[in-house]
Amino acid sequence: MKTLEELKAIRDRKISDLQLRKENFEYRIAVGMGTCGIAAGAREIMTTLMEEIERRQLKNISLTQTGCIGVCRLEPLMEIQDSKGEKVTYVNLTPEKTKKIVVDHIINGHIVKEYTIGYAEDINK
Repeated sequence: MKTLEELKAIRDRKISDLQLRKENFEYRIAVGMGTCGIAAGAREIMTTLMEEIERRQLKNISLTQTGCIGVCRLEPLMEIQDSKGEKVTYVNLTPEKTKKIVVDHIINGHIVKEYTIGYAEDINK
């Protein structure tokens, strides 16, 4: 078991990390975790994001969950907002699509247009 001092040090580091993520983010990612999103697989998307962020040691990300975003037929989905306030909504996600979004959008700054809500809406017309 850890000593009280070790546990306090771990807590302080995590609080510091969380503060940095709140104040100095490059991207804020929100995964739709309403009942519709969860039923469609949003938990797996959230888990994939957490694993990819940790594996790639990305420090400039704020990852949160949100309720229903309002497009239940396109779940699971996530919104990515950059530090300038520009937002992209990705829909019909899978773990594989999520990993591609992390590499292409988060790391390399290129929106994966074929996974966006605009692309999905154009195809459905």
